[in-house]
Amino acid sequence: MEVAIITGAGSGIGLETAKMLHQNGMAIVGVGRDQNKLANLEKEINDPERLLTLSVDITTDDAPQTIVTATLERFGQINYLVNNAGIGSPKPLHETDDATLDHFLGIMLRAPFRLARDVIVHMKPGSAIVNVTSTFAVIGGRRGGAYSAAKGGLTSLTQHMACEYGPQGIRSNCVAPGVTMTDMVRERFNDKGFRRMQVDMTPYPRLGETEDVASTIAFLCSKGSEFINGQTIVVDGGWSSTKYLSPDAINAGD
Repeated sequence: MEVAIITGAGSGIGLETAKMLHQNGMAIVGVGRDQNKLANLEKEINDPERLLTLSVDITTDDAPQTIVTATLERFGQINYLVNNAGIGSPKPLHETDDATLDHFLGIMLRAPFRLARDVIVHMKPGSAIVNVTSTFAVIGGRRGGAYSAAKGGLTSLTQHMACEYGPQGIRSNCVAPGVTMTDMVRERFNDKGFRRMQVDMTPYPRLGETEDVASTIAFLCSKGSEFINGQTIVVDGGWSSTKYLSPDAINAGD
């Protein structure tokens, strides 16, 4: 039985990924800070034999070893790591103070770096790491600031790991979601400008759902992706790779 560690597993993309990988026969180690969200994960999966939840702040010094030790004691191996935990609502460079910078880098670059460092020494050929980045790590985006810096750094880290550990049969890849309809994003749709930028610039008739991202992560944690290494798969309906504008947007000034 293969074992997957997933950070930020209590909600959104992490929760959906945990459910999919469990359905694929894996044992899941779901990591998160919010005990109530982890309780929901336990309810959703409802399989105590193949689920371990850990309420851990991934930014603390002892977090990686706590996660690795608990996983090995419970399941005896680690096959996959999904670094998914993250935060949003960044500010542009000139509005970002040092505390905010450190906070974003701590959660979305330092924490996955340290966890991957402790996990990878226990991985065997056929294992894989998936780092969840963002379209803001692929193209420039307004208000990216520390968020863009963290996600861009995580992309470069992933490419290094693909080169360094690929010869051992350990793959490393990124999944870069565009705007995905989590609870946090739905609140932002109250902003008319934000809503139009997503809807009017996406050349597909809907926006992303957590299942879209989770299924891509699940693919990268499968035999079918065995020769994919050091890549970023963007899941955004074409938002970042085209200059699409909806007919409504084009005709708005008429």
